[in-house]
Amino acid sequence: MFAHLSALVGGLLTSALGGWGFFIGPLVIWLMKKDEMPFVADQAKEALNFNITVSAIFLLLLIFTILTIGIGALLTIPVALVVGIGALVLVILAAIKANEGVAYRYPLTIRLVK
Repeated sequence: MFAHLSALVGGLLTSALGGWGFFIGPLVIWLMKKDEMPFVADQAKEALNFNITVSAIFLLLLIFTILTIGIGALLTIPVALVVGIGALVLVILAAIKANEGVAYRYPLTIRLVK
């Protein structure tokens, strides 16, 4: 559960820097527990992959906005809001499921960390 919720804390703590700390908490938990607790490691890895994917989406939206000299913001701001709210909902669902002992798999996630 903490692996999923630590992404929110990391994002809030780095919000002054653009909120790019979403993946730090799950990464730390995965690195610390990957050999000791298989379920915790699995969920931390899942949270890490999801937050890397969400961060990549936000980066692509930012690049698109910059390349269009801000005009693309008419498209990217609503998309970013939808992605952000969706990510928040999915993280909360994942934390609840992990707390119940059920392995949660985020939809539409690129699984970079195997």
